[in-house]
This record gives sequence, structure tokens and C-alpha cells, in this order.
Amino acid sequence: MLTGIESGAKHDLLFMQRAIALAEVAQQAGEVPVGALLVRDGEIIGEGWNRPIGTHDPSAHAEIIALRDAAARVQNYRLSGTTLYVTLEPCPMCAGAIIHARVARVVFGANDPRGGAAGSVFDLLPSDHRFNHRVGVDGGVLADICSDQLRAFFRSRR
Repeated sequence: MLTGIESGAKHDLLFMQRAIALAEVAQQAGEVPVGALLVRDGEIIGEGWNRPIGTHDPSAHAEIIALRDAAARVQNYRLSGTTLYVTLEPCPMCAGAIIHARVARVVFGANDPRGGAAGSVFDLLPSDHRFNHRVGVDGGVLADICSDQLRAFFRSRR
């Protein structure tokens, strides 16, 4: 029998694998391969992948698309009690949306050393006490796979 921690880690791996598959959808569309999904009580309630190029929308990051999808499905802009899985550490824009949506936890794969807002460059999600909502963060889940996916994409563009 799995303990709560082991079960949580198993779920994190399964949901991150789904986020990686969504990142592949982005890559096939010529977008930077980032995928995201929102989970509540073990059920996926929203999914997204990077779409700024195809939609001509600079805010169409995977996290934003997943948040919009979930909010529309549950008919509420507050997404309390949810976990967001994303293949790349959220940027400041996405961190702001995550905070405003009241997401409880973010699980990400690869660190973003240029603009990550969950501890790499900025520390907006886990510990910025100026916000009235704090988000739990677990980074590095399947980080090698997520990083390799991004590296391969950018290598192919050069």
C-alpha cells in the first residue's frame, strides 16, 4: 500500500507525463514545447499548451490556457484546491495568474534560469509575502525529460 507521500509522488509523475504529451502538441504546431494541466481531486479539469504564435496572443502560455480551460469547465475563476502541472517553471505573468486563481500548488519540470518565477530568478509563488495567497511549489519533476524536450526544440530552430 502506498503512503500519502508515495501516492502523491506517483500522481505527480503521471500528471507530468501528460503535461509532457501536451508540450509535444505545442511543438508539433511550431510553438515552444510547454504543456500544462490543472488537477483537482485527482481529475484533470483543464489542459493547455503554448499557443502565442498561432493565436497571435502573447498571453497564450500553456499555464494561462490551462487556467482558462479549467475556469470555463468549473464555471469559476477561483480554482482553489487545484494543482497545476507544467513542464517549465512559470514566468512572472503566469505566476500572477496562478496566484489570482488561488491555485494551491504548482509542480513543474524544468527550471527557467532566464525568467522563472518559482524560485529560479523570481520567487513570486512560494514565498512572496506581499501577496495574500501563497502557492506550494515542487520543481524538478521529470526535469531531464522536460529540459531535453526544450533543448531539442531550440536546437532544431538554429
